Amino acid sequence: MLKIRVMPTLLYKDVSLVKGTAFDSQRRVGAALQAIKVYSMRDVDELIFLDIAATPNGHSPAFSDIDDLADSCFMPMTVGGGVRKLEDIRRMLAVGADKVSMNTAAIETPELIRDGAHHFGAQCIVASIDVKRRSDGTAEVYSHCGEQATGRDPVKWAQELEQLGAGEILLTSIERDGTMTGYDVELIRSVSNAVRIPVIASGGAGSYSHMADALRDGQASAVAAAAMFHFTEQTPKAAKQYLAQHGFPTRR
Repeated sequence: MLKIRVMPTLLYKDVSLVKGTAFDSQRRVGAALQAIKVYSMRDVDELIFLDIAATPNGHSPAFSDIDDLADSCFMPMTVGGGVRKLEDIRRMLAVGADKVSMNTAAIETPELIRDGAHHFGAQCIVASIDVKRRSDGTAEVYSHCGEQATGRDPVKWAQELEQLGAGEILLTSIERDGTMTGYDVELIRSVSNAVRIPVIASGGAGSYSHMADALRDGQASAVAAAAMFHFTEQTPKAAKQYLAQHGFPTRR
């Protein structure tokens, strides 16, 4: 049985880490390098590092910053933000990223997922899907860091991304982001049951039991969290201990 993964998420904006709610990330929470060094000592399975200012501001990926951070990162690191072309993926991997996450780029240029998987392997390509629910409860995919509605259904979009060659999906609930009220388990389950590639649940984690809900009821393959690790005493190591005690195979 495949081991589940616990993955802290670092949101990078204008030289520091930030965290807010519902993608309104204005609160600064420290330095990226320090956070990476701490997580490197805390039994973290993988790390997600997203430059949330790059795409909205039209910037290229911060290759130099990623290069510096990767030198202190002793765990697999997924990096996203500002990717627009195949060369960006190549450079991301060259400076130390283990996987490259794409959201807006995948929506605007779907063949980038296909070409990235072809040239570098599907295991390097993470398709990020940000989702917000409409007033009637139906789910819709958003791009540009949650700013632009696309009209896409997340389940159908996940299936298309899988067919294009994505190796896994990072699925984030925009409304739940930073609230620590629990994942959107229904959304996670609908996407997980529709694809064969791993789905990383993101948005809303506030406790270890929330993670268990996403894994058991949502059928996620991994859980990502930011606020609960920034603002509470909970840790990735303790999360894995809790999950192991509740029957989930973890990397010890």
